[in-house]
Amino acid sequence: MKHLFCHLAALLLATMTLAQAPYRYTAMPVWADEFDYEGRPDSTRWGYDVGGHGWGNKELQYYRDSGNAWVQQGVLRITARPQAWQGSAYTSARLVSKGKGDFLYGRFEARAKLPAGLGTWPAIWMLPTHWRYGNWPASGEIDIMEHVGYDPEKVHISVHTQAYNHIKGTQKTAFRQVPGALSDFHVYRVDWTPDYIEGFIDGQRLFRFDNERKTTAEWPFDQPFHWLLNLAVGGNWGGQKGVDAAVFPATMEVDYVRVYGLEQ
Repeated sequence: MKHLFCHLAALLLATMTLAQAPYRYTAMPVWADEFDYEGRPDSTRWGYDVGGHGWGNKELQYYRDSGNAWVQQGVLRITARPQAWQGSAYTSARLVSKGKGDFLYGRFEARAKLPAGLGTWPAIWMLPTHWRYGNWPASGEIDIMEHVGYDPEKVHISVHTQAYNHIKGTQKTAFRQVPGALSDFHVYRVDWTPDYIEGFIDGQRLFRFDNERKTTAEWPFDQPFHWLLNLAVGGNWGGQKGVDAAVFPATMEVDYVRVYGLEQ
């Protein structure tokens, strides 16, 4: 009996240790764009969302699939321009990796320099590829970096779900002042595992969202997601304090985008 008790205790301890063991990620990226070429973004990695219908946020730009995103001297530049197009006063670009880079769990990292000016709204984020649990916010959203120009250098990391979102006032989010966010490159990162999502800026953690293991209303993050890189103009949040037309054209620069696979 004593031998059995010791065996069960050892098994329980091993199980607990396994459950608490930190997740590991691949040493090298499993998917990346280093932007070490010239011209249009790599079409094997990126597509575009196109349109000018406000994108659910009363945004002012028309997203085009040419003319607003360009790779030069090792950097992707997404530029919002004061340009009338299809009824919109501005043009910009929204790059997506959907169908070309879809991922379930991993470490997601981008090095970027953000635009300055009232009315700019850059974001580096992720959306579900198949919307398994329904339209936004039911299938989730992961914001790796979000910034609005009227609040310079205040960078946000957030998630949205059916239970937790800004419309209900229950959104799970965190922010940090990042000196030099508009003049220098900084590294924005999310670690997404089956148990939690953590957010980092320059290697320092500021956000954690745990899987409560209730329903998909709280945790829809068990399905593939893809990257989005965009620069919006105005909108419900970005234009909350107006838009200064004089700051455009405005550009978000991205040095690289990398995905490291989850090993445990």
